[in-house]
Amino acid sequence: MLNKLIAIMRKDTILRFQSRSELLFFLVLPIIFTVIVSRSISSDVSDSRVVLPVVDGDGGARAAALLAELAKSGTVRPEVMSAGEAEAQLANNEVGAALIIPAGFSAATAAGDEAQVTLRAAPGSNLGPAVELEVRAAADAVTRPALIARSAAAALDSVAGAEPLTGEARAAFLERAEAAAAAEVPPSRVEFSTVGEENDFDIATHTSVGQLLTWVFIPLLGVSSIFAFERALGTLRRLMITPTRKSTFLLGTIGGQLIAALFQMAVLILFGVYVLRVPWGDSPGALALVLVTFALAGLALGTMLGTFVKTEGQAINLSILFGMVMSMLGGAWFPMEIFPTGMQQAVKVLPTTWAMQGLTDLAMRGGGLNDILPEAAVLLGFAVVFFAVGVWRFRYE
Repeated sequence: MLNKLIAIMRKDTILRFQSRSELLFFLVLPIIFTVIVSRSISSDVSDSRVVLPVVDGDGGARAAALLAELAKSGTVRPEVMSAGEAEAQLANNEVGAALIIPAGFSAATAAGDEAQVTLRAAPGSNLGPAVELEVRAAADAVTRPALIARSAAAALDSVAGAEPLTGEARAAFLERAEAAAAAEVPPSRVEFSTVGEENDFDIATHTSVGQLLTWVFIPLLGVSSIFAFERALGTLRRLMITPTRKSTFLLGTIGGQLIAALFQMAVLILFGVYVLRVPWGDSPGALALVLVTFALAGLALGTMLGTFVKTEGQAINLSILFGMVMSMLGGAWFPMEIFPTGMQQAVKVLPTTWAMQGLTDLAMRGGGLNDILPEAAVLLGFAVVFFAVGVWRFRYE
């Protein structure tokens, strides 16, 4: 029996990789897509703050300080540009608001006089109030030290018997007091605490996991094309009339594809670890369990699919269609958190959802064997059900 199993595995492997294009889809394209997607998404989300065009008509030190404070904001990202560029972006609704710092802003704030800036909101934009809050906070941070220094000087002048500060002495006092006020961090009035899971999402890790799942799942479903191909040629019927059991044929076919899938996943994981620096977890045993149960679920679904299709072309097309759709809905392409709550529950009927959850628990959250046992059990359940239907419906002609 062992010799028969090895012969079937060898035959299927030769048939699968007889075309060089198979190697392209087996390793080259998964690696290329993983790199491209991780780099492009990372660059897109490296700074997700709202762009705030700033027209700096002052050019002084206080205006530069205001820009520096705005740059610290977690909401807006100031970009200095000309008045014409800012107007064009507002007119085209490319931005929600634009900030204009007039000439004399630095001199007015340094002298303690009233200074004004203009915030122009785009028509129909709801970003104005949020941007205004950030601008007010930044302006307050810039002007507060000067106000504190002048209040200290006024308090000193009001002390009975004290000689009022004048001239260079007053200027030196104001400079020291302002520097001290600027260096002092205001005490926090509100203390925040986060309840729930820590946000540990990482683009590179999600991409590595998602691309692995997608590019491995499609060939796993592609086992259906082997059955369709064998039926079309009549070789499956001839094989069945030899002293070869149906179970031997199925085990050999599935075993060969399982070994190929595990090899493919191992290469993609090593690429993620050593090239993309993806932390694929600290529990090799847990990782192996998820990968094996995922592969078995995919092969079982492919086996079941192979009993419904009529031709090899149908099997290939449906494998690609089902593989891509189920991978996307399972969270391999986009984080599951962006899906509506109802949809997040509905897609739990897919094996890809459980595989993605188990792999991300390991790679992103540092989970161990106990953490992924539920996902592995569900994947194994999928495999049992799909295999049962596939074996029950299996026909050799």
